[in-house]
Amino acid sequence: MTTGLRITQGTFSYLPDFDDDEIKAQIQYGIDNGWACAIEFTDDPHPRNIYWDMWGMPMFDIEDAAAGLHEVNRCREAFPNHYIRVTLYNSKLTKQTTALQFLVNRPPHEPGFKLERQESHDRAIRYTMTPYATDKPPGERYDSDGLGPRRGSNADGAADSPEG
Repeated sequence: MTTGLRITQGTFSYLPDFDDDEIKAQIQYGIDNGWACAIEFTDDPHPRNIYWDMWGMPMFDIEDAAAGLHEVNRCREAFPNHYIRVTLYNSKLTKQTTALQFLVNRPPHEPGFKLERQESHDRAIRYTMTPYATDKPPGERYDSDGLGPRRGSNADGAADSPEG
């Protein structure tokens, strides 16, 4: 169940989440174009946070997308409540850029962003966007099940008694 604002970063972000076959097809497309494949993860989804943690080393010489998908699934097992993305990098001379990048994992609950408005000199208004998830320290931003506080639970997370 996803509630809140759905993060829309990277290619395909407005489409439904890819299944493993679709992820594998995109990785194979990158391999067929000679692009390196890298898996990255984060629990800070701010759009300007472009430097995510790297899962292993970039795969420069893989020939089969199954190897890339295997690493995606290993990263999912290790970080089930994080954002995980695949980056396909074009390292050709005169290009050297990210050619394709897309999300392959999201926390079950995406709390979204808050918009802060601040007036400055000459009545100019400045806006800042802050992820609600970063109100907690890294590693604690999503509960172990990623769902956040539930209705019907008290402050310590235990279920309320049926008596009320």
